[in-house]
Amino acid sequence: MLSKQRSAIAGPPPCGTHTEPPSLHVSVSDPVKLGNGVQAYISYRVSTKTNIPEYRGPEKVVIRRYSDFVWLYDCLAKKNKGIFIPPLPEKSAVEKFRFSAEFVELRRRALDVFINRIGSHPQLRHSEDLRKFLEADEEVWAMERARSQEVSLFGRKPSDFMQLFKEVQAKVSDAVLGKDKPIEESDPNYEKMKHYIFELEEHLSEVHKQSFRLVKCHRDLSESVSGFGKSVTALGSCEERNLGLALAEIGSQSDLISCTLHKQAEELLVKFEEPIKEYVRTAASIKNTVADRAHAFRQQRELVEVAKLKEINLQKLRVVQPEKVFEAEVDFKESRAQSEAARKHFETIVKLMQQEMARFQEEKTHDLGTTFHDFSRAQARLANDIANAWRSLVPKLENCSQQKFITSK
Repeated sequence: MLSKQRSAIAGPPPCGTHTEPPSLHVSVSDPVKLGNGVQAYISYRVSTKTNIPEYRGPEKVVIRRYSDFVWLYDCLAKKNKGIFIPPLPEKSAVEKFRFSAEFVELRRRALDVFINRIGSHPQLRHSEDLRKFLEADEEVWAMERARSQEVSLFGRKPSDFMQLFKEVQAKVSDAVLGKDKPIEESDPNYEKMKHYIFELEEHLSEVHKQSFRLVKCHRDLSESVSGFGKSVTALGSCEERNLGLALAEIGSQSDLISCTLHKQAEELLVKFEEPIKEYVRTAASIKNTVADRAHAFRQQRELVEVAKLKEINLQKLRVVQPEKVFEAEVDFKESRAQSEAARKHFETIVKLMQQEMARFQEEKTHDLGTTFHDFSRAQARLANDIANAWRSLVPKLENCSQQKFITSK
């Protein structure tokens, strides 16, 4: 105790000593159904452990629902253009499956992956919105959600609506004049990356489709083997001696094989199909970032053209209407500032996307490599277990066939 007090009095360790790297681990657990009818929803226990100094303490537990995770995703996507925001699991398209045990558990796992990918991201882990999500108590959280909704509805300035009107008006005019083809970035590296992401999503979607069929195949085979075992057991009940015992053993082994196949199907769903599905969602989320980059590119190009037109207009006014020069100069400087800000915003997105792509490739190589490695080992183990189960029956069935051969002699 005394040594602890002395170390505390001694102050912080000297420079050069080892300090723990920032860590943020979150678990999503204990899904609970609350409410009734159309108002029903699932709440989750969100537990956080961290050593990041911005947080109020090393541990915190809060209760959140799916719409809260959606709020977090929207905030991060809005404020972090150029960063690949981890994807959310989809809502259930079928109402009757919303509260099924399998759907709730798969969503819980997906939300756990979502929040921990954010927590492991070098920039996103320091997000103020993430900290609010993980730390705010229920009352404070409800007020924050209400405030953010008010801002989204009423926080726009009149100039924002005027700008929106001008953008729509310009798009309509371009469409009427046949100029509706958007300005596209021609950087070959960007084109290569975009092509890769679209192709990746297509191939991952096909792998997910086949993994879904594989899970169904395992489940169907489990039911078929179970039914086969029951029928053989019934057949053995009317036989005597070795044949009856052998048939009963086939029925027993069939039940074991059926259980093994069912267990394997559930593991395949959680450890193979769902990780592949999560990467399909990730590819779609990256496409959103690609769209943000394309929008930023068009915006900065359009603002450059606007600034050029206003500069030309300013030069004309200096000759023909000097009294309007001051106002035109102010307008031109504002346009030039907007153009410069748009250029910096676009360059920031480009730089972030380069960093994000490198990080994504590293994570994807590790995650998919691990997923397919575990899948292969599980399939090999399943094949071995089934082979051993059937192999154990061979000696007993050989005895029956030999007995029949001796009798016939």
